[in-house]
Amino acid sequence: MAGNIFGDLFRVVTFGESHGPAMGCVIDGCPAGLELSVDDIRQELVRRRPGQSSENCAGANCAAASSARNEADEPEILSGLFEGKTLGTPIAILVRNSDCKESEYENLRDVFRPGHADAGWQAKFGIRDHRGGGRSSGRETLCRVAAGAVAKKFLAGYGIHISSWVSAIAGQDVCLSADKAQPDNADVDAMLKTIRAEGDSAGGMVSCLVRGVPKGLGEPVFDKLDARLAGAMLSVGAVKGIEFGAGFAAACMKGSENNDAGMTNNAGGVLGGISTGQDIEFKTAFKPVPSIAQPQKALNANGGIVDLTINGRHDICIAPRAVPVVEAMTALVLADLVLLQRSNRISVLSEL
Repeated sequence: MAGNIFGDLFRVVTFGESHGPAMGCVIDGCPAGLELSVDDIRQELVRRRPGQSSENCAGANCAAASSARNEADEPEILSGLFEGKTLGTPIAILVRNSDCKESEYENLRDVFRPGHADAGWQAKFGIRDHRGGGRSSGRETLCRVAAGAVAKKFLAGYGIHISSWVSAIAGQDVCLSADKAQPDNADVDAMLKTIRAEGDSAGGMVSCLVRGVPKGLGEPVFDKLDARLAGAMLSVGAVKGIEFGAGFAAACMKGSENNDAGMTNNAGGVLGGISTGQDIEFKTAFKPVPSIAQPQKALNANGGIVDLTINGRHDICIAPRAVPVVEAMTALVLADLVLLQRSNRISVLSEL
């Protein structure tokens, strides 16, 4: 199976299935001498757990949106670390699965869930893990978050800091900005509880802001910074769109309105695929969770249409738990591009 390795110099391979014994990642290319601990990994994984981080919801109750699956997500660093510092060798991180309920998925062995990757995986490989989607499950993102924790530590040494937040749920704005007071989101909690009671789900938007990015990151022509970020976001299973700066609104502007002159950031901090030195700003759109409790029609392995009611434990809106995932994928892209930039020219070491 191809497509499991991300990055050129700061490389990550993830492994594991949703209801397998464990999940994890191997990071290759992280420079030696970086201070790192299990706590650095754990803190990021905690942010991804259901209902754990209120800031991810911009003040809303994350538990109203989240799955009831309760995993400890306790990381183990198996290699690449000695006396609290990276060795420059591959860093292996393991997270064991414990709260698995395979019986809840037995009725899906020969049925393809609407809105999921089930049919595609079966067509491609001729076999699939029907227990929660196997590797196509959203649980795979914990591997990215673990790797992203290492990348964020590396970037902090260059003064690069990443923050994300939920900016919309089901079309309703839930956040003013990363730095301003949050509005009252009691109505958002009520909306999510209503959606859950209806057996339905909701889409959402996650905004991302990266500060401290130097000018010059990005590898034209085919490895532009924004192209790499877009590819990273779209590699997350539930993501269906991304826009930088003014985004699609730029198509409705005139050049005199869209051009940045230091007072605006319609380009989102990237021009010509290279960082401008301004903050990088983008928004990522997450589709509604396709596993809903309402009765649905579905295709089975024989090509027939059957009635389906999905059991199991599922999020109502993935956006709150996706906040650290967006940050992790952003960090992995930037860590890779920083290392690539260091190799571009001799003088760059004094500029980064």
